[in-house]
Amino acid sequence: MRQVAKAGRRQRQGATRRRRGGPVRPQGGLDDWLNRLVSIAVLTALIVGVLALLVTLLWG
Repeated sequence: MRQVAKAGRRQRQGATRRRRGGPVRPQGGLDDWLNRLVSIAVLTALIVGVLALLVTLLWG
């Protein structure tokens, strides 16, 4: 029967360790503006959709 090594002595296996922080990006890039634009577009679509549903249910 194989002996089980203690946790401190056994070699690491499995996935590569990941850094805690994300990739470093410069602030204020084009991606930030596109993210904001998409967020505004999605919120606008949701608001319009909810209003259209309410109008249909109340006065339809």
